[in-house]
Amino acid sequence: MNYKKLDQKDLDYLKSIISDPERILYGEDINEEYSHDELSDTVSFPDVVIKVVSTKEVSLIMKYAYENNIPVTPRGSGTGLVGSSVAMEHGIMLDTTLMNHVLELDEDNLTVTVEPGVLLMELSAYVQERDLFYPPDPGEKSATIGGNISTNAGGMRAVKYGVTRDYVRGLEVVLPNGTVVEFGGKVVKNSTGYAMKDLMVGSEGTLGIITKAILKLIPLPKKAISLLIPFPSLEKAIRTVPMIIKSKSAPTAIEFMQREVIIDAEKYLGKKFPDNSADAYLLLKFDGNSTGEVEGAYESAAKICLEQGALDILISDTAEREESIWKARGAFLEAIKGSTTYMDEVDVVVPRSCVNDMVEYIHGLYKEVNIRIKSFGHAGDGNLHAYVLKDDLSEEEWEKRMTAAMDKIYGKARELKGQVSGEHGIGFAKKSYLFESMDPVTVEIMCGIKKAFDPKNILNPHKVCQL
Repeated sequence: MNYKKLDQKDLDYLKSIISDPERILYGEDINEEYSHDELSDTVSFPDVVIKVVSTKEVSLIMKYAYENNIPVTPRGSGTGLVGSSVAMEHGIMLDTTLMNHVLELDEDNLTVTVEPGVLLMELSAYVQERDLFYPPDPGEKSATIGGNISTNAGGMRAVKYGVTRDYVRGLEVVLPNGTVVEFGGKVVKNSTGYAMKDLMVGSEGTLGIITKAILKLIPLPKKAISLLIPFPSLEKAIRTVPMIIKSKSAPTAIEFMQREVIIDAEKYLGKKFPDNSADAYLLLKFDGNSTGEVEGAYESAAKICLEQGALDILISDTAEREESIWKARGAFLEAIKGSTTYMDEVDVVVPRSCVNDMVEYIHGLYKEVNIRIKSFGHAGDGNLHAYVLKDDLSEEEWEKRMTAAMDKIYGKARELKGQVSGEHGIGFAKKSYLFESMDPVTVEIMCGIKKAFDPKNILNPHKVCQL
C-alpha cells in the first residue's frame, strides 16, 4: 500500500481544526515514548501526534486522512505489550488520553458512559465511591478504557466476572472515512442484526476509533477476602487449580506465582511480601455481600488446597494485608522487566482443565532451550504469562533461543486447544503466531472484515491479520 507522506499542507489543515497548537506535536517535539509501547521492541515514529479532545476532531481528522490516503494510529496510554499502538507507517497518531471524562452515570440502568481516555483506575474509583462495581481488572491500572476495549482486556477477576467484552453495552465509533456510528446501547439484550459492537471489542484499533463507551456496572460486593496459599512446589500448586474450579466455590480470582517472581517484586517495590518462604503460591480471592457468605465460599477451597499439600492457608482479611498482596501481584510485570536486560512475553490461554499441563511445560522448558523464563498468570481462566529473559545473551543468541522458546510454547498451546492471546492481543509482534494457529479460512474472513470497514487500509496498518 502506498501512503501519502505528510507534508506542510497536511499539517496546516490539521492545525486549522485543532484549537490549541500545543495539542499538535511533530518533528523533534514528538516524545520518544510515542515510538513504542510498554514492552514490544517494535519501534516507529509517527509524523505527527494529535491530542484529540472530541469526537468531532477525530471525525474531521479521519475524513481528511481517508481522502488523502494518510495512515492513522490510535493510541491511549501506550501500555500495550505487542506493538498495537505503534505507527508502523508513520502518518498521524491520535492520542486519546485527553478524552478522559465520565459523561454519565445511569443508576437506573446500571451503566456508566465514558470517553476512551478515562483510566481504568479512575473509572474503578469513581463507581466504587457510589457503591457500584466495574469488574474487569487488568494488571495495568493506568491503561485507558479505550485500550482495554480494543484488546478485550481480561485481568484477575475474569474467572468469576468475565472480561471487558462482557461489560461493553454500547460504543460510539469513528470509522476510517470519518463517519460517526453507534453500536449497541443501554439495552441488556440485543439480537438486532450482526453484533457490530462485539466486532469492535478486541479489534486493536484496526476497524474504527472508539470515542465513547457505555459500560455495564454491578452492585459493589460488600466484603472481600484473599487467601495466600504456599505450596512446596509449582507442580503441587498448579495441579490444585482444576480441583478448586470443579468444586464450584466460585473464587473471584485464582492467581499462581513462583518465589523468584515474588523476590523480584519485593526488590522492585522495596517492600516485603507477607510470605516468600515457599517455592510456589496460589492467590485466591473471594467476594460477596457478607463475611459469612465469603467464608462459606473459601472454606471448601482452603480444604482442597490443604489436602493437595499446601503448607499453610494465610488469610488476608484486612485492608492493609489485602493491599500488600495485590500491590505486589500488580507489580510482577515491571519487577521481572527490571530483573533482566530485555524480555519478550507470551500471553497464551488454554482450557482451564489444561492449565496445569501448560504451566508445568513452561516451567521445564528453560532446560530445553537454555534461556531463563519466568511466569505467572490467571490460573483460574487458563491465561498464562511467560516472560523470556535476554540477560547477557548476544543479539544473535537471544533471537535464536527466544524464538525457539516461543515456538515451543505456542506449539504446546495449540496442542492443548488453546489460543495465542488471552488478553494482550496480537498487534504487530504476534502476527506470525496468529497465522500459524488459525485456519486460513478464518484469517481470510478476518481480513475481509478489515477491508469492509477500512478499504484503504489507513487505520492502524500492519496489525492483527494484515500483512
